[in-house]
Amino acid sequence: MNATTSVRRRALAAAITAVALTAAAAVPAVAAVPSTAAAALSQDPGHGRAAGIAFAGYGDSARLGYQKAVAEQVLRGVFERGDMSVVDRFVRPDYIQHNPLAPDGAAALKAFGTAWRQQYPDATYDIKRVISEGDLVLLHSSIVLTPGTRGIAAIDIFRFRGGKIAEHWDILQEVPATTANGNDMFSTLSRPQTEAVGRRRFTAYNKKIVTDYVDQLLVRKDLAAFDTYLGTEYHEHSPNIPDGAVGVKSGLAAYFERFPQLSVAPKRVISEGDLVAVQSHYVDAPGERGRAVIDLFRVRDGKIVEHWDATQDVPETSANANTMF
Repeated sequence: MNATTSVRRRALAAAITAVALTAAAAVPAVAAVPSTAAAALSQDPGHGRAAGIAFAGYGDSARLGYQKAVAEQVLRGVFERGDMSVVDRFVRPDYIQHNPLAPDGAAALKAFGTAWRQQYPDATYDIKRVISEGDLVLLHSSIVLTPGTRGIAAIDIFRFRGGKIAEHWDILQEVPATTANGNDMFSTLSRPQTEAVGRRRFTAYNKKIVTDYVDQLLVRKDLAAFDTYLGTEYHEHSPNIPDGAVGVKSGLAAYFERFPQLSVAPKRVISEGDLVAVQSHYVDAPGERGRAVIDLFRVRDGKIVEHWDATQDVPETSANANTMF
């Protein structure tokens, strides 16, 4: 991480800390919640994919679709529209928070969202990808706090329990002016160029490919993983890594050489169709707090063809006692 990146991260953290401090001063009482989030969603007037979706279907597909719709509805409602009623409808009162700037609880989320909207009234969420597996939902978004600025790359993870959001992790990274690969942090470049999830029957197969790749490359630092798992078409969106299979191999080789004691500890994996996300704790050297990182991979025909990520330094202190992981 260069000095300019460090300054930008501190500026971003300072801006969001100001929101957190404002929110902490005015945590409201928790409003009553409906008996089921499903009923609330079906009655919602409609924004984004949540419109018109009721959790009345059967099977895993209906449940995963419901979870994705609720997660998007809550993000847009709280941070884009300032509608805190979505928290009452879809978030458990005992909500567990892993964002280091926010306390636990649905009431604290409403206070944080209210302060956010006061400071960033024109903020927009452009949600690029949504995947769900089990009780987890991941959203990859471009957040623009103020029109005309580059914004933030955000990856949010929500855990559901009883049809409501019970837990949240996220990573926020400022979008740089330039990248080492010439690609932005959000677009889809591999074929087919769609942000929709690919064929779901390959979910387990693709998940194993990515988990094996992460274990060999990042945990065991074996560069032979590139030859085994990367496709001939490979597109890189991590802003400090060159493009293509050759570029990422040279970039990671230099990184491993610079930090020979690097440790990477995967925490959770979420996959759906051709998309697989891995949340990990990266520590460059023993004794450091390290970074929270979420890597998002796209797999096609048994090979990894595209990669996005977001990274955030683990702070010294936190507004909750849950860690970022």
